[in-house]
Amino acid sequence: MPEPICTCAPRFLVLRGGAIGDFMLTLPVLQTLREQWPAGHIEIWGYPHIAEVAVAGGLAQAVTSLERAEMARFFVPLPQFSAEQVAAVRSFDLVFNYLHDPVGQVRSNLLLAGAKQVLSGSPLIKRGHAVAFLLEPLQALALYDAGRVPELNLSAAWRAKGSECLRKMGLQGRPVAVHPGSGSPAKNWPVQRFAEIIRRLRRHGESVVLVLGEADRVQADYFAEAMPELPKWQGLTLTELAAALSASRLFLGNDSGITHMAAALGLPVVALFGPSNPDTWAPRGKGDIRVIQAPEGELERLEVSTVWKTICLE
Repeated sequence: MPEPICTCAPRFLVLRGGAIGDFMLTLPVLQTLREQWPAGHIEIWGYPHIAEVAVAGGLAQAVTSLERAEMARFFVPLPQFSAEQVAAVRSFDLVFNYLHDPVGQVRSNLLLAGAKQVLSGSPLIKRGHAVAFLLEPLQALALYDAGRVPELNLSAAWRAKGSECLRKMGLQGRPVAVHPGSGSPAKNWPVQRFAEIIRRLRRHGESVVLVLGEADRVQADYFAEAMPELPKWQGLTLTELAAALSASRLFLGNDSGITHMAAALGLPVVALFGPSNPDTWAPRGKGDIRVIQAPEGELERLEVSTVWKTICLE
């Protein structure tokens, strides 16, 4: 059993790599710690361009990059830690290790550096839904709740920035955000069908904003030609995008990290799934989440009419 944790202001370290969706599905771990110890200090060692959104949501105080050269010492046998690294590790009451650590090297090195306690959780989902699986290390603290969902409650300042973003774009009301891409072409519904949904939304008087990420070059090129007038959120940091999405009224997207973030923000979400298993990877949140699984997992077979009926605007 882990040692008792300070009840006043304990310090927690969470090591989490992975992509945007992986991080979003781990938010309930941070939420549980924050609720149990409101005055606690939570630090993340991860990828700042992703993990900083947890700071904006009040779930962590600091983020340190896993890509710093000295972080490599935690992955090799017989590491030589600096005095600063030892002091940093020893400052935490409990470390959660969600890094890929098949032989326990990272865990051993954390203990070698002076970690008081280390709870490990595999980033490879082995059973059930990803959220419930990633929460399992909290069983050691009697804080496990498989029914928790990711919640990203941005500060008032960040929400105000999101509303200001809409005003600057000249958008009226709360728009529908549409993200036609993802990190994998196999997960993308044909872009022409997204375009048809957008046309229908606009005919019904809806404001629509296109969400485009670095991996969405095909989609960006298509819409630049087919709908050059369509407002776009492109080139934003993840936290800036989260703020903009928080001012939206509905999100439509593929199985992607941005879809998971929209769900965590509490938006109504329509998520289109192809080869991925929704039983493991479906987005979860406080809003109305509707997942459409393509026939036989083939997104080319998912018809516009099916998606439109799910959006329930006609």
